[in-house]
Amino acid sequence: MMTKQKEKRSQTMRFAVLAAAVFLAFQILMTGCGSKKGSDDANNSKQEQTQQTKDTKQTNDSQQTQQDDDIAELVGTPSDYSKEENWLSLPKAERKADTFYLYPTCYLDDSKTAKIICDIDNEQVKERAQTIYENQATVFEESTNVFAPYYRQSNIYHVAGMNNDELEAFQNNEQRTDVYAALDYYFEHYNQGRPFILAGHSQGSIMTKIVLGEYMKAHPEYYKRMVAAYVIGYSITSDWLKEHPYLKFAENASDTGVIVSWNTEGPENKDQKNIVVEDGAISINPINWKLDDTYASSDENLGSRIFNEKTGSYEIKQGLADAQLNTGRGVVVCNTEKENYTASVELFGTASLHNNDYAFYYENLRENVKTRVERFLENKKD
Repeated sequence: MMTKQKEKRSQTMRFAVLAAAVFLAFQILMTGCGSKKGSDDANNSKQEQTQQTKDTKQTNDSQQTQQDDDIAELVGTPSDYSKEENWLSLPKAERKADTFYLYPTCYLDDSKTAKIICDIDNEQVKERAQTIYENQATVFEESTNVFAPYYRQSNIYHVAGMNNDELEAFQNNEQRTDVYAALDYYFEHYNQGRPFILAGHSQGSIMTKIVLGEYMKAHPEYYKRMVAAYVIGYSITSDWLKEHPYLKFAENASDTGVIVSWNTEGPENKDQKNIVVEDGAISINPINWKLDDTYASSDENLGSRIFNEKTGSYEIKQGLADAQLNTGRGVVVCNTEKENYTASVELFGTASLHNNDYAFYYENLRENVKTRVERFLENKKD
């Protein structure tokens, strides 16, 4: 009895396997004969996807190659900007726009063993940079998130005897390498697609000028989001703008995507050598935001930010600084007390106000940053 039941189950199983095999064969036959169009479509789709992937890779490779071609070889190994200690300022992104700020010369070492370019972790440089940040970069904080990297700098005593061409060429060493590396890291990790301002002073403005002339050309995807570049305390010349036709100088208080620049002097500096003033320089008046010699009185000045040694804090002072362009020299002429003149006569002349480029027009600059950011954001909506 058990044997007959086993034989019956065996026959049933053989029949099920045979039926499954016949069904599978029928499906294969139907797929091969009746679904050729679907198969071809699938194959074509795969081929198209493969080609699109290849095209995208070729485009990306081409763009990267173009960027590499536009940026000349960098000198040395860049500093590591993934380390927070290599940043002077890393704010929370609470504003709708950023500022990338480069401080002026803070490396002042006249010792016999001094390096011509400082290390990234030079503590004296960092301390000076922190002090100057308070005097200058705070002007951008009301309207933007201010990102400021530490970067390797030229020793002021090494570059003191250079002309402008020599000075700008020397800045293309590790100084440029660090600034580009900081920009790369900023755009890849911090910017998040926000509009931004470039800003500097003195050596920081030389570096900003280099960024505008090379880095931004190689990165049009970033440049199109630039609200303005404040290249203060160094020269932008008409010839340089002709060499970089994609750049334009500001014409008023509210245009965007422009360069804003000025150098401040007393009237006695007219014919004197000033390391930051080049032939053909262009300045804009930081009170009335005009390019001609229209005089702006100190009453029109919204306020200068001056350090009060008695209280140990900064305060806004009225009536300290007026402004009028000397269009031939390309500078802002300010009539103020001679005690405000910069002490480094051999570098800037006897009546330079280089150290007060930001401070004298602090409140006007703060308002101007706000105006340009708001205008850029409005234009972006349109």
